[in-house]
Amino acid sequence: MTLFLSTIVNKVDRKGRVSVPAPFRAALKDAGDIVVFRSLHHPALEACSLKHLEILSNALERLNLAPETYELVETTIFGGSVQLPIDGDGRVVLPAALIAAAEIGEEAAFVGRRRTFQIWNPQTHAAVENRAREAARAQNISLSKIIADASALLPEGEA
Repeated sequence: MTLFLSTIVNKVDRKGRVSVPAPFRAALKDAGDIVVFRSLHHPALEACSLKHLEILSNALERLNLAPETYELVETTIFGGSVQLPIDGDGRVVLPAALIAAAEIGEEAAFVGRRRTFQIWNPQTHAAVENRAREAARAQNISLSKIIADASALLPEGEA
C-alpha cells in the first residue's frame, strides 16, 4: 500500500521546477508520473499517482451519482489535472497556472495525506495545520481513539 507521510519543504526555481521529496518518490516508484490538480477545498494542489486517479475513476463507475455530480468531478478533477513526469533529478515542473492558484512562491510544502499528497505555500499550510490541530484537540481526536473505534466495528476475535 502506498502511503505518503510527512511535510517536506523544497525550493521552487524560476522555471517552476521543484524536487519531489525522496520518500514521496519512493512511494511512487512503480507509478511513474504524478497527477496534480487544484484542491477543491484548500488553496493548495492535490497530487497522486495516475493509478490512484484510475481507482477514483473506477469508483465513480460503481456509484449511482447524480449527473451533475459526475459533471463536477470530471470538470474539476479530471479536466483540471496535469500529468507531470518526474525527471532524472527527481523534479517536476509545476505549471504557472497551478503555482498561481496555490500561491506558491520560492518554496513548496509537500504534505502527505495517506494515499495522496498536497503541495502548498508553506506559510499557508502552517496556518491551516495550526487550525486543524486546534480543531482535533477540541474534538478529542486521537490515534488510540480511532483504532479503538475501528476495532469495535470488527467481528469478535479480529483485531
